[in-house]
Amino acid sequence: MKMIAMYLPQFHEIPENNDAWGKGFTEWVNVKKAKPLFFGHNQPRIPLHNHYYNLLDKGVLEGQTALAKRAGIYGFCFYHYWFHGRMVLEKPVQMLLDNNKIDFHYCFSWANEPWTKTWHGAGGNKEILIPQTYGKEDEWQEHYNYFRPFFMDERYIKEGNCPVLLIYRLRNIPHFNDMIRFWNECARGDGFSGIFVVSMNKSREHVAMSRLVNASVDFEPNRTKSDLLETPSCLPVKAEESLLWNWFAMKRIDYKLLNEKMLHTTHEKNHFRMVFADFDDSPRRNTRAVVMKGSTPKRFGRYLRRTLQLSRQEGNDYVFLNAWNEWGEGNYLEPDVRHGYKYLKEIKAALEYQGKEI
Repeated sequence: MKMIAMYLPQFHEIPENNDAWGKGFTEWVNVKKAKPLFFGHNQPRIPLHNHYYNLLDKGVLEGQTALAKRAGIYGFCFYHYWFHGRMVLEKPVQMLLDNNKIDFHYCFSWANEPWTKTWHGAGGNKEILIPQTYGKEDEWQEHYNYFRPFFMDERYIKEGNCPVLLIYRLRNIPHFNDMIRFWNECARGDGFSGIFVVSMNKSREHVAMSRLVNASVDFEPNRTKSDLLETPSCLPVKAEESLLWNWFAMKRIDYKLLNEKMLHTTHEKNHFRMVFADFDDSPRRNTRAVVMKGSTPKRFGRYLRRTLQLSRQEGNDYVFLNAWNEWGEGNYLEPDVRHGYKYLKEIKAALEYQGKEI
């Protein structure tokens, strides 16, 4: 079984974030200034040894991949941003490509949404900083040309002879079929059999399979969380409880309830499962946050073992983990001062448990 952890590259400065949020902004800015919103609220989250790393510093990525590999994680799935040839947050994965000493697998998830400013309790208002456009063949060729050296890298994750590419908002792409056909032709020209396209099921929608979409993965906890929040009648009173103030509502969801619902969702071949560590986006959204209740490393490990069992029964070789380093959402596997390395130890134990079963 191959476990792939989602990876956020927003831990270094870029001009776009400096312009929007002020000089020196990285994800750590939100993480450091988080405050507890109720008694017992686990904020702020603090990395072990106060390791507020800069992803552009030499050795950081090497250390992360070595730590993940020891835990049994197969690879990272880097979020990829592309705006008509303009890229943001692209440097960490480029550093990985350029450093052949890093023996670790990886792939891309194209986060094909506009670059917006929506945090800090801004509600539904979105200030678009960079619009998302898709273009036609000239831009598709330019985009594929960027992918090419990564796809050609032996460390890049492939299914059969096809590079794996996740797409966040597949339905947003106006000429999706034509674009994928074009990319498949480009890939075949490079000796591949095409591209293995994986749709990310972000909310209640499920993107149907087709000849051009090879697989899907439920993006958790977002997908099941949206089910629970949009249909509150399915929640027991304790799990539905909200903390209300004059102009905001912070929602709390039970970790056990959400995971049980995830496990009882039917999956088939090439419909991959995802397990998440925790969720608390109050560092980004303050009092409009959604906060998970009852997440612990032991519970994470228990649900991971069950997910691995189900995935194997369903004939799937991939399980996705959310996330390696989503510190701004309280959703990370990296060690912190509260739990140390316990989440990573649970991953290793889950894999050993599966080995004994076999």
